[in-house]
Amino acid sequence: MDLPGPIHDILVVFLGSILVLGGLGVVLFTNPIYSAFSLGFVLVCISLFYISSNSYFVAAAQLLIYVGAINVLIIFAVMFMNGSEYSNNSYFWTIGDGVTSMVCTTILFSLITTIPDTSWYGIIWTARSNQIMEQDLINNVQQIGIHLSTDFYLPFELISIILLVSLIGAISMARQ
Repeated sequence: MDLPGPIHDILVVFLGSILVLGGLGVVLFTNPIYSAFSLGFVLVCISLFYISSNSYFVAAAQLLIYVGAINVLIIFAVMFMNGSEYSNNSYFWTIGDGVTSMVCTTILFSLITTIPDTSWYGIIWTARSNQIMEQDLINNVQQIGIHLSTDFYLPFELISIILLVSLIGAISMARQ
């Protein structure tokens, strides 16, 4: 999607603000169904970011895998849980809630200070000698496969482990 610069910037700001509001909904809703739907909304917004940057394959994979499979799995796991746990309106902060909010606030401020200081241009154009440079001879899907099996092997495997753990957790919650 080749949009003019100002329109693209407005779209990015609009999608980013919707993404932040959806993320706040994921965290702040006390009803887990509303939180799961808010997560689906966030994942759709991320897919729209991919579409605006001309990454149609990644956008389709985002919709199919995360919105179509993972979010539906989360919604089914929440539906199998006992709903009486969440009907209690009295909510008190525990020590774990305080520790979690401190850790999240620390990560947020470290990201806010780190991201503007990072030279993203140098990271994008860095090329190693052992990296496959035949970009004109292969299509985008093959490039994604090459990068997933070489440069991004460790993060790809870590994400698969996290998804496996979430699947096992959803199954164990549904069995109870």
